[in-house]
Amino acid sequence: MNLTLVPVEKPADMNFVLGQAHFIKTVDDLYEAIVQTNPAMKFGVAFCEASGPALVRSAGNEPPLVALAQKNAMAIGAGHSFIIFIQGGFPVNILNAVKSVTEVCTVFCATSNPAQVILAETEQGRGILGVVDGAASRGIETEADVRVRRDLLRAIGYKL
Repeated sequence: MNLTLVPVEKPADMNFVLGQAHFIKTVDDLYEAIVQTNPAMKFGVAFCEASGPALVRSAGNEPPLVALAQKNAMAIGAGHSFIIFIQGGFPVNILNAVKSVTEVCTVFCATSNPAQVILAETEQGRGILGVVDGAASRGIETEADVRVRRDLLRAIGYKL
């Protein structure tokens, strides 16, 4: 078995969701879940098929985001994994809808941070072991940090 680190390639401020599912219909069901939850959100989704022709299946409503999802899915190449890139919203806007898609097994991360996917590769294929999401913790927040956090949440509309 070989361990591999694959960085998620994306613009610095772009959000994405990485997960695992189990059926060829996943890409279509994720598309429907996202547009039913937030029709204004722009997105691209790609799904790594794990058997048969083992293709990267894709969908979305913004061609550059679909292309970005395809590129990252090919780099990750882990069976039944999916990746969704979004603009005009945040993962929290779609995360429950994504998790409620019947064939979704797990969500590894939902972030705009720099991320690395930790893969195990065997003679059979690749599997995601986990994700490194952003930086290691540097300390405990102070009262000033709490104010900054809450001000940010207000600025982006998540807190009154």
